[in-house]
Amino acid sequence: MSSDETPNVSTGTSSREAVREKAQQVNSRQRRARAMRRIIIGLVAVVAVGAVGTAVTWAVTSSVSKPTLSPAGMEGDGVTVREVTVNSPQTAPEGTPTPDPTGAGATATATPTPEPTPTAGAVDVHIYVDYLSPDAGEFERANARQLTGWITEGAVNVTYHPVSLLTASSNGTKYSLRAAAASACVASHAPDYFYAYNHELLVDQPKVDSDGRTDVELADLAGAVGIDNAEQVRSCIEGGDYLTWAKDATTRALEGPLPGSKKLKLNAAPMIVVNGETYVGSMSDPAEFSQFVMTVASDAYYGEPTPTPTPTATTPVK
Repeated sequence: MSSDETPNVSTGTSSREAVREKAQQVNSRQRRARAMRRIIIGLVAVVAVGAVGTAVTWAVTSSVSKPTLSPAGMEGDGVTVREVTVNSPQTAPEGTPTPDPTGAGATATATPTPEPTPTAGAVDVHIYVDYLSPDAGEFERANARQLTGWITEGAVNVTYHPVSLLTASSNGTKYSLRAAAASACVASHAPDYFYAYNHELLVDQPKVDSDGRTDVELADLAGAVGIDNAEQVRSCIEGGDYLTWAKDATTRALEGPLPGSKKLKLNAAPMIVVNGETYVGSMSDPAEFSQFVMTVASDAYYGEPTPTPTPTATTPVK
């Protein structure tokens, strides 16, 4: 049996319209996605530019607000000891470095408190110390007593130069550099206590390849030697005020010439220079150092080198 009804199916026109509508929806979503990406990229660029600007501003401001500081009271990156505030109980010669009037060689004066010869002038002794150097500590322990005696008598001008040759020998803590900077803080803010602080840093040293003292401990040590303005010194030490100075002072010493000489350069720590001549003797023998200083004093007094004294020609130092 036939029927006049036709099946209910989609025509070609309605199908094309559905496809077109779907394509429009897809394009619309893609346009929104592209617009969103442009907005995000723009925001990221703005943030990045702002961050770079902030970093540059911070760097410039930091360099302006915290310039490289130099400690006060130093000449040639050294501290000349005018007064001694600590006595070191040790066995050492007590002779004064005055020229031998016979011209035959330098000898030690047996008088407990001899007066330096006025015409000879004081002998200039420059001591370059790295506070992590075992030899620097050994020299200080052996010679502190006779050095303090000579300083008190006006026979020598002793200048300590803190340097940092062993900065890499403290497990990354840079103790050598920090200790040199800490001594500069004391020299700048409490100069009367520099010798005492310098002495304690040298006679009670940390071992090479150990961490060394922290900044807090370095500041505590400054307070322990009796300085009055402990908080100012502490702020200087813990703030690292003279770290750059300590590094630059070491570089200057390595490049030379050292103060009081025409061509000497720092080549070790300790390095002791007496009237422009480098001491190459034992760091632990105060008699040998005393003999060297007195020989140099005689050379300066007579204006020409004197013969090196033989064991039989010199008076043994007791």
